[in-house]
Amino acid sequence: MSARGRGARNGVLKRMWRERSAYGFLAPGLILFSIFTVFALGFAFYLTFREWNILEPEKPFIGLQNYQDLVHDKDFGRSIINTAYFTGASVPLGMLVGLCVALLLNQPIRGRGLLRTLYFLPTVTPFVVAAIIWKWLYNGDFGLFNYYLLKTHLITEPLVWLSDKNLAMPAVVLMSVWTSVGFSMVVYLAALQAIPNDLYEAARIDGAGAWARLRYVTWPMLRPSTLFLMVMGIIGSFQVFTQIYIMTSGGPLNRTTTMVYYIYEAAFKFYEMGYASTLAYALFLMLLVFTALQLRLYRRADV
Repeated sequence: MSARGRGARNGVLKRMWRERSAYGFLAPGLILFSIFTVFALGFAFYLTFREWNILEPEKPFIGLQNYQDLVHDKDFGRSIINTAYFTGASVPLGMLVGLCVALLLNQPIRGRGLLRTLYFLPTVTPFVVAAIIWKWLYNGDFGLFNYYLLKTHLITEPLVWLSDKNLAMPAVVLMSVWTSVGFSMVVYLAALQAIPNDLYEAARIDGAGAWARLRYVTWPMLRPSTLFLMVMGIIGSFQVFTQIYIMTSGGPLNRTTTMVYYIYEAAFKFYEMGYASTLAYALFLMLLVFTALQLRLYRRADV
């Protein structure tokens, strides 16, 4: 074999070795993904056709019975309404507050670096810790909210925030907005700093005031970030669980039972894994539809 042929052969062998090394590095991740995601999804779908109670030795095949029960389940309908309520209140409010804070902290004010850090801290605070802290703040006997409301004479007697059927969900929404504002602020702040100053200069030359520049320059340029935050916010809100589990446990009178918490109850309180898997697939389909609609809206917006 000529020297040129040996060189080409060595090149092929080296390329094959690099490719095999890449597969070797990917293998652990692929194996874990296959076990904990692909296999779990397939097994959950298999459970939807069975009456799979952990405490019962028999796991009979029941066809579409779980899906029929789901259609007639009024508690599941209530959990959808509660989830829609939580999503419709927390996502727009979190984005609006995040935008206002980003606009403020995009100005050359003193200590804005420290303020950005302080506003972002709730985002990196674990949900469990945040939920426990807010549960103390809402406490009817020694909570800080009742203390200041009584002190300012806005109320005459302590409110039972998390036990009142009309106050429980707004209280959870308020806590969730507090934790989400930092993420919205960071995304909007990055988008604001990417807007060319030439656009603002041209708007000023045309006589545009502060409100006109915000409406016709800033807001259109923030549209991709807004759609991104909306998609992520809705997906996250549909999966809300920790706040509900720690602060209200779905009460009072199921007023804060969201879809994921209802799935948790079906699986780990009543041990109906088959029905819980059916509920989980229903949630998956809803998220799929919402995400597809939002991506369609994103493409129509031509951003």
